[in-house]
Amino acid sequence: MAVAMRLLDATIETVKADGSTRSINVKDFYRLPKDTPHIENVLETGELITHVVLPAPIKGMHTYDKVRDRASYAFALVSCAAVIDADDNGNLKTVRLAFGGIGTEPWRNEEVEALLTDTDGNNDVIVQAADLLLNDAKGNGQNDFKIPLTRRLLKQVIQRALAGEGA
Repeated sequence: MAVAMRLLDATIETVKADGSTRSINVKDFYRLPKDTPHIENVLETGELITHVVLPAPIKGMHTYDKVRDRASYAFALVSCAAVIDADDNGNLKTVRLAFGGIGTEPWRNEEVEALLTDTDGNNDVIVQAADLLLNDAKGNGQNDFKIPLTRRLLKQVIQRALAGEGA
């Protein structure tokens, strides 16, 4: 759910222990590990999430793809939530992508989306987009496979959208 909420730019509403409230954009909710890997989000002690607000629906095909090790496992090794809208000529007019399983937070890269937008989604531009998305990616031995897996998933999501296939 976090990957889809990141894709859609959801807002998280909270109430603090003193009764005050705040709204947190989901892109600002998660923290990268840095010096405090045990702190995963920006919630304060005693602060509770009361609800999540989703913006109005975005035009295009909405999809969520999950790559699993086996059908019996529910968690995704790599996932991609996407909203993609192509015009009648096969050009990508809207591209929004959020990935799970490739970082410590739902991963969205607006530069990748901009690179794919207003293109025909050909293989060369998909390779460029994957290179940009994974530019700083580093495996730790046990998860090195996620880098090429993410490349293939990105290609699959774009190609399916251009073919007019939903998830």
